[in-house]
Amino acid sequence: MAVGLLTREKKPLHGLLAVEWVAMGYLAFTLVMMLLMWDKLATPVEMLLGRARFVLTTLAMWGVYRLWPCRTTLFLRILVQMLFLSWWYPDTYELNRTLPNLDHLFASWEQQLCGCQPALLFAQKVPWGWFSELMCIGYVSYFPLMLLVYLYYFVKRYHEFQMTAFVILTSFFAYYVVFVLLPVTGPQFYYLAVGTEKIAAGIFPHLGDWFMTHSERMAAPGWSDGFWYHMLDLTHDAGERPTAAFPSSHVGITTIVMLLALRTKSKALSITVFLFYLLMCFSTVYILAHYFIDVIAGLVTGTLLYFGLTWAYKRGRFR
Repeated sequence: MAVGLLTREKKPLHGLLAVEWVAMGYLAFTLVMMLLMWDKLATPVEMLLGRARFVLTTLAMWGVYRLWPCRTTLFLRILVQMLFLSWWYPDTYELNRTLPNLDHLFASWEQQLCGCQPALLFAQKVPWGWFSELMCIGYVSYFPLMLLVYLYYFVKRYHEFQMTAFVILTSFFAYYVVFVLLPVTGPQFYYLAVGTEKIAAGIFPHLGDWFMTHSERMAAPGWSDGFWYHMLDLTHDAGERPTAAFPSSHVGITTIVMLLALRTKSKALSITVFLFYLLMCFSTVYILAHYFIDVIAGLVTGTLLYFGLTWAYKRGRFR
């Protein structure tokens, strides 16, 4: 593998990659949303400048690849798109906070389904420090797990490397479209805004445009002196916003990553990813990031996206 990392490709790709076209499509979608919401946006000019930087960076990476088309420049080209995901995520908040918040509906449905609020009770029922650390490890493993599978396909299954990137990145953008159009913040923001006493009593008021000007969140429950708890806190401080609760993209994307790992038939990779996947499913509720129904929706949508996108890519629908 190492021998071919910088070897020039005999038939280099000329245009944009499938993942880059998908990213451009999402950019076009958000531009339309910005035009519709322009008067309500807090920082529309900054948002436009961010999109300009994204386009210039994408074109620059295309230029680097064209100068020296090889596996390494192709890898970096896709990696840049993955790194931009951390910028696109908080951007969903800039758009969806202009719409009425819907947490009162989802908290009510959660109450009807479970007879309680699992996110409110989970940490109370399981207060042990070691369990708290496991939950935090599970949640912060999100991007490392993706990178692990991404690298495995690059090294071991290069013929499916672009497909893997396409499935993961397109799934992200599919979730981001939902997050823009469906403003649900999740327990850590909604519970704080309403008050946990009301939540425990089954009172779920409609907050309207509360999150237009408020982004305070509850501290995650658990062992606050734990190392992984602090890592989780740093992750939240860096990019968490009152957005993206339904469905849980953490569960959805990790479901996709798990299915990609199983596809490799590597026992070591599959077992590793599956163990972290289990932690992820529990941790999203434990740390107040999601309602239980978000987890179920993440599992279902992640599975559908995996099979739908792999099928589409094989048939060249998005190449």
